[in-house]
Amino acid sequence: MGSTVHSRRSRTRVIADFAHERFLSCLLQAGAATTEDRTPGIDREHLTRKLTFWLRPTFVLRVINRFQKLVGFDRSMALASSALTALVPLAVLSGALLGSEAADRIINRYGLTGEGAEAVRSVFSAGDTSTSAGLFGIAFLAISTLSFSRAAQRLIEQTWELKPLSVRNTRNGLWWILSLSFYAGVIGWLYVILDVGRLGLLAAVCEVPVTAAFLLWSGRILSAKRLTWPTLLPFAITAAALTAAYSVGATVYLPRLFNSYVSRYGAAGAVFGMITTLFGIMLVTVTSAAIGREVGDELVRIRQGRRTSEDEVRRQWNSIVEQTRSRWRRVRKQPS
Repeated sequence: MGSTVHSRRSRTRVIADFAHERFLSCLLQAGAATTEDRTPGIDREHLTRKLTFWLRPTFVLRVINRFQKLVGFDRSMALASSALTALVPLAVLSGALLGSEAADRIINRYGLTGEGAEAVRSVFSAGDTSTSAGLFGIAFLAISTLSFSRAAQRLIEQTWELKPLSVRNTRNGLWWILSLSFYAGVIGWLYVILDVGRLGLLAAVCEVPVTAAFLLWSGRILSAKRLTWPTLLPFAITAAALTAAYSVGATVYLPRLFNSYVSRYGAAGAVFGMITTLFGIMLVTVTSAAIGREVGDELVRIRQGRRTSEDEVRRQWNSIVEQTRSRWRRVRKQPS
């Protein structure tokens, strides 16, 4: 009899303990759900799907093929050379007419010191005001700036496979040069006002929307309005973000680059430093054009219901992972 009562009490205690644990568990789950509702976190699975979709091997290969069709490295160098012959005389002439020193802005922007700063100052003060404002100087400036605008126009036309207009788009090219001067002035003002810290991160962040708006306008006017705003938007956003990142990196690297070139080649080293900097900017622009074109085409396919399935994306990544593992195994098996 006593054993029966004892067993009943034991079962009652077990049931009570189980009910108590379930009650506490429910409270904890409710609290966790409330916390999640109040402070929603990042949907990592959704973010992962987005990244694996846009970075899938076939899309990356399409971007690379587009870059190769544009002859990206050669085109970047051609654009950089055209920009050097156009922007340096333009900066000297604007400094002479407006009373602002282009050399001082470049020196302050990138923190140049010593021989690098002196070389930049000597390059931009090479010609006096009368020479810059003479007929020959104005004619050379007009030819060089129009040549640069046509080089940028050819980039837009070949990226989006438009019929070339050449000199028939000269008026729009002149408008683009004026807008480029205004854009350069706005960016310079941003870095003067907002250049807080060594890297100027705040100015770089504020540079992104300004650059995106300018590139949207550039693609629109250089294509003679044959490209729509939505078509150019992926290119403008990509180029603006990459340009800001390049600007931050250039702030760190350019002083060393200029000082190294000047110590080797004297005043001509400043020209080499500028052409290297311009090549980096143009390489970013050409790469962004290739990415923007392919992203735009992909968005059109998605709107038409031809989106690549998740199974296909997963299969492509599994193939890449398997190939990488296979190559790693072969490397490990090779005798050292």
